[in-house]
Amino acid sequence: MKFKNSALATKLLSNLSGIEIGASAHNSFNLNTKNVDYSDDYTTIFKKEEVGMCGEYAKVDIVAHGDDLPLEDNSQDFVISSHVIEHFWDPIKAVKEWMRVTKKGGYIYIICPHKERTFDRDRPITFANEIIARHGLPTPSTYDPYEHWSIWDTESFLDLCRKMNWDIHTHQDRDDKAGNGFAVVLNN
Repeated sequence: MKFKNSALATKLLSNLSGIEIGASAHNSFNLNTKNVDYSDDYTTIFKKEEVGMCGEYAKVDIVAHGDDLPLEDNSQDFVISSHVIEHFWDPIKAVKEWMRVTKKGGYIYIICPHKERTFDRDRPITFANEIIARHGLPTPSTYDPYEHWSIWDTESFLDLCRKMNWDIHTHQDRDDKAGNGFAVVLNN
């Protein structure tokens, strides 16, 4: 099973080139991207799930953590991610890194699981003040890249963006890709 393309992502990004953080074959955006992943080990739980869902996995082009990219400043038209931002201990660091590598006028396109539409429904929302307090602190020794470190609904994520003074281009309360998340597009 493969998810449909996002009409919003296609409209905004189809004539540009960028990177996708943690791409997956079953959830491809079909854009001109290079896939950045923390590992090129195709036996991880994420890659096994990919193969189980659609029979293949997305090739990893750049092995790097999504919040520490080996790319030059202002070198990308966009950064896109789907169901990835919640895996970062410090999502502010990740977004700031994505902004660093994105050209002025470019886009940061984020699809995030919506608390009420995923297995996170029984977990409390991680509000902006907690994430801001966490920013810059060392990653805990118990860090697990499979864990959801932050839980959001659309409004709580938008609140974080506003408190960080990030320029919100547009958003969708229900993303037009898999439909179990929300989409937020930031202007750089």
